[in-house]
Amino acid sequence: MTKRLYYTDAYLTSFAATVVDRNNDGTRVYLDQTVFYPTSGGQPNDLGTIDGVDVVDVIDEEGRIAHVVTAPLVPRPPSVVGSPVIGTINWPRRYDHMQQHTGQHLVSAVFEDLFGYKTVSVHFGADYSTLDLDTESVSREQLVRVEHRANEVVIENRPVAVTFEDAATAVGLRKPSDRTGAIRIVGIQDLDRSACGGTHVRSTGEIGAVALRGVEKIRKATRVEFLCGHRTTDRARRDFETLTRIAASLSASIEDVDEIVGAQSERLRESESVRKRLEKELASYRARELYEAASPTAGGVRTVVVRSGPRTMEDIRTLALAIISFPKSVVIAPLTEPPSILVATSEDSGADAGKWMKEALAAVGGRGGGSPRIAQGSVPNVDGLERVVEQIVSRVG
Repeated sequence: MTKRLYYTDAYLTSFAATVVDRNNDGTRVYLDQTVFYPTSGGQPNDLGTIDGVDVVDVIDEEGRIAHVVTAPLVPRPPSVVGSPVIGTINWPRRYDHMQQHTGQHLVSAVFEDLFGYKTVSVHFGADYSTLDLDTESVSREQLVRVEHRANEVVIENRPVAVTFEDAATAVGLRKPSDRTGAIRIVGIQDLDRSACGGTHVRSTGEIGAVALRGVEKIRKATRVEFLCGHRTTDRARRDFETLTRIAASLSASIEDVDEIVGAQSERLRESESVRKRLEKELASYRARELYEAASPTAGGVRTVVVRSGPRTMEDIRTLALAIISFPKSVVIAPLTEPPSILVATSEDSGADAGKWMKEALAAVGGRGGGSPRIAQGSVPNVDGLERVVEQIVSRVG
């Protein structure tokens, strides 16, 4: 069993210990006691050093804790086992995790107290953290209200205490514990009592500013993204600098950016609508020109091979649909970058675009397909593309 020093003092940054075991290559070390927190309960593990060697992972192995190091500790004859060592954690990383984890307890408690929403899972990431609530939706007004109340509790600077109690007699827990015997309880004065093995700050004031940045529906739950402490101020700084750059590009103040961008977005949507309408009109004129220039076969079918003009598959599709609005028409439109092809047929042409496309593509190792009216595919190279064009042209009756 490894004695977990962080259980009683999360502010320890270095400690003395004795090596009690290691694996064969010396990259997994076990100590009699440790300050290193292992990945658990959604909280990431600590990083740091043992005798100057980097610790890159910390793993809870059912009672004892493995410290994964980048290189074996310097051996002391006859063996490193039994040797004293000094461990030091990355304190800024630890303190950030303490702020996020205590902040999560605070936000979860406020969500439940105000709206009855229970937290079903949490995740602490490198940039932001999330908690999942047992509700299918959280409104903007609810999010703002929880954020405001959480920051009020931060300002009140309530004590955060760690106690050890018997699971059978512990009362007032926000979520019942399924453990037996002694359990570790983290409590925020007059707000929350939760069974938890994580690291936490001593008071809500140390959590720092709390920001709830958004919600996302996850099956029948709602995921809330949140930031605490230094992460909140760092993100606020980045957001401010981004807004400042946008405002400068618009020759406007930050306060006017929202209105200006909204107006420009509306004009852009209107312009895009006009562009698409004009493109369709242009495609109609060009479609008639190409259709009339194509010579009909004995069966009266006109084949139009489009090799110039549209350079995207979306533009090609618009032109092809305009062409097959004319009777007995087949459109073959190859595109060299990347090597791809679209085939479209009018209903009275007697041609099956999807069938012809699949057969032609199979012969050159291409992929694709579609319906009898329109089909699309890709080929490995331009030579294969030309073979597909030739094969489909030869099938037009």
